Amino acid sequence: MIKDLSIDRPCQVRASDISYLRTEKGFVYLSLLTDMCSRKIVGWSVSNSLYIEGCLSALKKAVMEHAVQSPLIHHSYRGVQYCSHEYVKTLKKNKIEISMTEENHCYGNAMAEHVNGILKVEYLLDSTFKDLSYAQKACREAVMLYNTRRPNWALKFKTPIQVHYAA
Repeated sequence: MIKDLSIDRPCQVRASDISYLRTEKGFVYLSLLTDMCSRKIVGWSVSNSLYIEGCLSALKKAVMEHAVQSPLIHHSYRGVQYCSHEYVKTLKKNKIEISMTEENHCYGNAMAEHVNGILKVEYLLDSTFKDLSYAQKACREAVMLYNTRRPNWALKFKTPIQVHYAA
């Protein structure tokens, strides 16, 4: 559990969250992994369902693109995606510790939810997209802009990527 942990370096804790996006054909789901120190989105995926595939894809992307430094903690809600055998197996295989919110605690993953909100409001991911491929393209652009160009008050007006790679 990360409740009383002092987060003071990138690649110490990554927070996961899922958010819905609207398309003309129904909802699709954005899975994010965000570094809690730098606020950099280190893994993401958009999928047609809430099943494990989107979350697992975001996790694998984060592991592949950002080397795991020990100890690394993965923090999430207690959703079935994050408790699934394959997801937990992938975390353990990569020596990533598991942390989950306390049961029924609405503030346990606030930072990850905040990043989702920024993407929806500031980068227009609350729009209605034509289909999954359009939503994926919009997310790719939003994540790139958020990571590289958006100064963050909590980061003393630096961008997530500046903080992530400065350490």
